[in-house]
Amino acid sequence: MNNEELWKAVLGELELSISKGEFNTWFKNTSIVSNQDGRVVIGVPSGFAREWLENKVNMHILQSLRHLQSDISEFSCVINAPEQKAAQGQQFTQTQTGFSSVQGVSLQQQSSSQPPPTYPPGASVPYYPPQAHPLQAMPKAKQEHALNPRYTFENFIVGENNELARAACYAVSQNLGQLYNPIFIYGGVGLGKTHLLQSVGNEVLRQQPNIRIKYTTADWFTGELVESIRNQKVAEFKEAYQKADLLIIDDIQFLSGREKTQDEFFHIFNTLYQANKQIVLSSDRPPQAIPTLEDRLRSRFQGGMIADIGRPDLETRMAILKIKTAERHFYLDDEAVRFIAENVTNNIRELEGALNRIIASCEFHKITPTISYIKKTLGNIIANTKRVVSPERIMKMTAEFYNIEEDDLTRKGRKKEVVHPRQVGMYLMRSELQTSFAAIGKYFGGRDHTTVLHACEKIKEDLDENLRLKEEITSLKEKLYRE
Repeated sequence: MNNEELWKAVLGELELSISKGEFNTWFKNTSIVSNQDGRVVIGVPSGFAREWLENKVNMHILQSLRHLQSDISEFSCVINAPEQKAAQGQQFTQTQTGFSSVQGVSLQQQSSSQPPPTYPPGASVPYYPPQAHPLQAMPKAKQEHALNPRYTFENFIVGENNELARAACYAVSQNLGQLYNPIFIYGGVGLGKTHLLQSVGNEVLRQQPNIRIKYTTADWFTGELVESIRNQKVAEFKEAYQKADLLIIDDIQFLSGREKTQDEFFHIFNTLYQANKQIVLSSDRPPQAIPTLEDRLRSRFQGGMIADIGRPDLETRMAILKIKTAERHFYLDDEAVRFIAENVTNNIRELEGALNRIIASCEFHKITPTISYIKKTLGNIIANTKRVVSPERIMKMTAEFYNIEEDDLTRKGRKKEVVHPRQVGMYLMRSELQTSFAAIGKYFGGRDHTTVLHACEKIKEDLDENLRLKEEITSLKEKLYRE
């Protein structure tokens, strides 16, 4: 079986386990570019695809590769953009006798030579296109955890937006099942939830190498359950999860609306909780805002520690950029750092992507970055991240967030499940756009301006005392300004 045939077979297995949209988005234009000595290098078209393959489905890719070729022990991804192919071809040729990244050492080599560099608390491990970062397989007994060793507490940048979440996760890693159980981390895309969750696992693994850790996503959990039902192996599926000393599940909001999956997860949750086994969960919203989630699960999620990760403020974004440029040995003056931080605000992932583009462009053209050059290089990124929020978008996102029809916001009626979202939408239109009360009333079905005034004042007053409402507003604002 050659590389093309091997990868086609792997894709065939993966296509059955994830949604069609995810498969088409992340696996399009991927291929195996190197396969030797048990080490596979996968070419991907972008940094986003590489991050998803390495961090979200790394265990499943590795398992599929091993299923088809048993001697494979690790894999890595490299960006395979057209302008980089020649350089990568040279890179692969140079490493035929000993697999290594551009930095010259594999994970195995690092452990026997110099210790890895340390980073300020909270920093993310640098992202070096088109370098390969081998994801090494653990011995078979430990393969279940699928943790990315690059995610640690030491390299997670701490700011006001995430300090509580980081502190809670670290405390849990030192006292499994004793302090906060479950711990529930929520926040928008690209803010570091996966990094924090995997940091818990890696810290525990560092202290207790033989501990049983199960890391997965809600989507993959559902896929495994469906497969076990098809093969009449539900008992084995449940046993595999109930044996875990530490269960980490990312994107738990995707259990929403899946009744059978929620039922099985509920029983697994109870078994682990009663045995004082640690459960760590992440979501893009707080438990009370996850639609069509069973009350018994919602109650259990709320019974532990809930911490949010918000968008990093300007100072944190600037600190991240300075750390990243230092790691890359690339110079940006303070004016350039501030310009990038002020214009790329959605999340850390986009911030790092913008910096990578600047570095790659400057190195390719062999020039020193200036503000005008950075503006030109990031032109489309800046345009995309500066989303213009309109009244129509506020209504659309509010309806989606509360899982109601957009028309419900404009219809006459005072059903509780509609009144609250309507008042929140009115408040956001006033606070974010400074729209007049009369104009807001027109958007919401021709309501009187006094009704709008009452709604805005009510939400504003409740924000001071209602933590749940504050979390809802924070999550909604993140969605409004997210790409």
